[in-house]
Amino acid sequence: MKYFAVQYTYSSDADALAAIRPKHREFLASLAGGSLIASGPYVDVEVASALLLFRGETAAEIAALLDEDPFWHASLIVGRSITEWNPVIGVFAG
Repeated sequence: MKYFAVQYTYSSDADALAAIRPKHREFLASLAGGSLIASGPYVDVEVASALLLFRGETAAEIAALLDEDPFWHASLIVGRSITEWNPVIGVFAG
Protein backbone atom coordinates (compact mmCIF):
# COMPACT_ATOMS: atom_id res chain seq x y z
CA MET A 1 0.00 0.00 0.00
CA LYS A 2 1.00 3.59 -0.58
CA TYR A 3 0.91 6.58 1.76
CA PHE A 4 -1.04 9.73 0.96
CA ALA A 5 -0.74 13.10 2.67
CA VAL A 6 -3.96 15.09 2.63
CA GLN A 7 -4.06 18.78 3.42
CA TYR A 8 -7.37 20.36 4.33
CA THR A 9 -7.93 24.11 4.32
CA TYR A 10 -11.01 25.04 6.30
CA SER A 11 -13.61 27.76 5.90
CA SER A 12 -13.15 30.89 7.99
CA ASP A 13 -16.63 30.33 9.50
CA ALA A 14 -15.52 29.38 13.02
CA ASP A 15 -19.08 28.95 14.31
CA ALA A 16 -20.05 26.51 11.55
CA LEU A 17 -16.81 24.57 12.04
CA ALA A 18 -17.43 24.31 15.78
CA ALA A 19 -21.01 23.13 15.22
CA ILE A 20 -20.02 20.28 12.90
CA ARG A 21 -16.59 19.43 14.36
CA PRO A 22 -17.93 16.58 16.58
CA LYS A 23 -19.40 14.79 13.52
CA HIS A 24 -16.23 15.48 11.53
CA ARG A 25 -14.05 13.97 14.24
CA GLU A 26 -16.40 11.02 14.68
CA PHE A 27 -16.15 10.38 10.95
CA LEU A 28 -12.33 10.52 10.99
CA ALA A 29 -12.21 8.30 14.09
CA SER A 30 -14.21 5.71 12.16
CA LEU A 31 -11.38 5.58 9.59
CA ALA A 32 -8.61 5.28 12.21
CA GLY A 33 -7.18 1.81 12.52
CA GLY A 34 -8.01 1.30 8.86
CA SER A 35 -6.79 3.62 6.16
CA LEU A 36 -6.33 6.71 8.36
CA ILE A 37 -2.92 6.72 10.07
CA ALA A 38 -3.07 10.15 11.73
CA SER A 39 -4.97 13.41 11.58
CA GLY A 40 -4.77 16.78 13.23
CA PRO A 41 -4.88 20.53 12.78
CA TYR A 42 -1.86 22.72 12.22
CA VAL A 43 -1.06 24.96 15.19
CA ASP A 44 -0.51 28.72 15.09
CA VAL A 45 -1.33 29.21 11.42
CA GLU A 46 -3.23 32.10 9.85
CA VAL A 47 -5.60 29.89 7.87
CA ALA A 48 -7.26 26.96 9.66
CA SER A 49 -5.89 23.78 8.12
CA ALA A 50 -5.00 20.19 8.92
CA LEU A 51 -2.85 17.29 7.80
CA LEU A 52 -4.20 13.76 7.41
CA LEU A 53 -2.05 10.74 6.63
CA PHE A 54 -3.62 7.75 4.88
CA ARG A 55 -2.64 4.37 3.48
CA GLY A 56 -4.34 3.21 0.33
CA GLU A 57 -3.93 2.19 -3.28
CA THR A 58 -4.84 5.41 -5.10
CA ALA A 59 -5.52 9.09 -4.48
CA ALA A 60 -8.99 8.52 -5.97
CA GLU A 61 -9.70 5.93 -3.26
CA ILE A 62 -8.73 8.41 -0.54
CA ALA A 63 -10.79 11.17 -2.18
CA ALA A 64 -13.84 8.90 -2.25
CA LEU A 65 -13.46 8.25 1.50
CA LEU A 66 -13.08 11.94 2.26
CA ASP A 67 -16.09 12.88 0.16
CA GLU A 68 -18.11 11.49 3.09
CA ASP A 69 -16.57 13.91 5.63
CA PRO A 70 -19.32 16.03 7.27
CA PHE A 71 -17.11 19.12 6.83
CA TRP A 72 -16.97 18.37 3.08
CA HIS A 73 -20.76 17.98 2.90
CA ALA A 74 -21.20 21.31 4.69
CA SER A 75 -18.73 23.06 2.31
CA LEU A 76 -16.43 23.85 5.24
CA ILE A 77 -13.38 22.43 3.47
CA VAL A 78 -12.37 25.09 0.96
CA GLY A 79 -9.19 23.33 -0.15
CA ARG A 80 -8.19 19.68 -0.25
CA SER A 81 -5.01 18.27 -1.73
CA ILE A 82 -4.12 14.58 -1.84
CA THR A 83 -0.48 13.80 -2.58
CA GLU A 84 1.25 10.43 -2.65
CA TRP A 85 4.06 10.42 -0.09
CA ASN A 86 7.15 8.21 -0.17
CA PRO A 87 8.75 7.95 3.31
CA VAL A 88 12.33 6.75 2.98
CA ILE A 89 13.55 7.30 6.55
CA GLY A 90 11.77 6.75 9.85
CA VAL A 91 8.89 4.73 11.22
CA PHE A 92 6.87 4.87 7.99
CA ALA A 93 9.73 3.87 5.70
CA GLY A 94 9.31 0.52 4.00
